Amino acid sequence: MPDTVDLVDYDARWPALFKAEQQAIRAALGPEIEACIVHIGSTAVPGLPAKPIIDILLIAPVTAQWPSFIEPLEGLGYAFWPDNPRRDRMFFVKGMPPYGSGRTHHVHVRVPADAQAELRFRDQLRAHPELAAQYVDVKRALAARYRDDREAYTEGKSRFIRELLAAACVDGA
Repeated sequence: MPDTVDLVDYDARWPALFKAEQQAIRAALGPEIEACIVHIGSTAVPGLPAKPIIDILLIAPVTAQWPSFIEPLEGLGYAFWPDNPRRDRMFFVKGMPPYGSGRTHHVHVRVPADAQAELRFRDQLRAHPELAAQYVDVKRALAARYRDDREAYTEGKSRFIRELLAAACVDGA
């Protein structure tokens, strides 16, 4: 099955799907792991169309513990992506073979300082409907242009995100 970029309308079940996964991840990691687990990405913004993939930010300050996340998350059906070019991050995908037929969840592991931009972006979209509408236009145009090129789609979104965050810092938002 090709890994295409397909946007769907907002689904009111996404927050509940996140909450269930958050609880499963917390239980799998155990109480000794200091981590904050939050919903990010387009599925975390009410009304926003998205690829139907729940993005989860696992904020964990003790990087020495990160390797211990692999086995519990694999037990939940996640595949660890060891080839991440950013060695200061970890990335997991749920739903890809051999665990399923298509992506359903992503877990992005970050230290607190590295997590702030993703949280600010989500919060900007939630607070400013006009920015969310601009982002929808960008996403739809990129999805049409790069349906079969997830990397180009993601890079196009990244440009918009960087510009929005830079403007928010200048404006004090």
